[in-house]
Amino acid sequence: MGKVAFLLSGQGSQKPGMGATLFGVPEIDEVFCEASDACGFDVAAACLDETGDLLADTAVAQPALCALSVAQARALVKRGVKPDYVAGFSLGQMGALAVSGMLDAKTVFSLVRDRSRVMAEACGLRLGSMCALMGGAEEEVRDVCSSCAEGDVLVPANFNALGQVVVSGDAAAVARAKEAWSGPGRRSAMLATAGAFHSPLMQSAAEAFSACLEGVVFDEPKIPLVCNVDARPLRADDAAAHLVAHLTSPVLFSQSVAWLVEQGVDTFVECGTGGVLAGLVRRVDKGAVRMRIESREDLEAVVEKLAETQDA
Repeated sequence: MGKVAFLLSGQGSQKPGMGATLFGVPEIDEVFCEASDACGFDVAAACLDETGDLLADTAVAQPALCALSVAQARALVKRGVKPDYVAGFSLGQMGALAVSGMLDAKTVFSLVRDRSRVMAEACGLRLGSMCALMGGAEEEVRDVCSSCAEGDVLVPANFNALGQVVVSGDAAAVARAKEAWSGPGRRSAMLATAGAFHSPLMQSAAEAFSACLEGVVFDEPKIPLVCNVDARPLRADDAAAHLVAHLTSPVLFSQSVAWLVEQGVDTFVECGTGGVLAGLVRRVDKGAVRMRIESREDLEAVVEKLAETQDA
């Protein structure tokens, strides 16, 4: 068996009732208590809200999804499943800081609380949106951004996988890009986001988050954390700057997965919910083993398959 990487879900994957069957697992409950203390509200209750109203709020959704991802990772490690690498998708990178050992979980949850707040404030300043463009090359996406911007902000924001790039920017420009993205094999889909994440429209959030990071001391990772900004392992000295840049820079997810495969990773475990990242991994490396956790049964299945293999 090759190496194992944990992947932590990004915002947009959250759903009502997520993690319901995992509550009662000691490590799960422990992490959610830490998150609730840091964020000032009952994070577990937000996950269990079946209406989805609570999770519609960025300031609630980000801590809730981050807590679920970190909790699953902690439960796996406690049961003998130890990752060789960890990475996250956008918000998931915050949780990866805790899994890697660069920050303790309570500090991460406090930062996620602040991050979600400043991002929500930035969304209120200017109407933005995001759209996935599928079925074309990266250069074609860049060309569409150039031709459809018309003076507005319009940039590639998420490099998800070959043939799938998300664009972000002013709502009118994104709408023009969606309309222009036509032709055989091409598809597009608007994302249910509150604004233009990973674009220059998040500059005010980046500046505010930079202030939140003042005085935060990062440890060198015990588990290498592959950063979304440059698809390479993150160092303590660079962490604050990268987390700030992360808000306005594209998410290099497909590049991160490709780099992990080059390092010998052949098994990816998605911690969080939705299974989106596991699906994207398949588009980067069809031969990779992909596992996801939605329930206690899934958790036990991952442990059964990987803990014994790693011990061997």
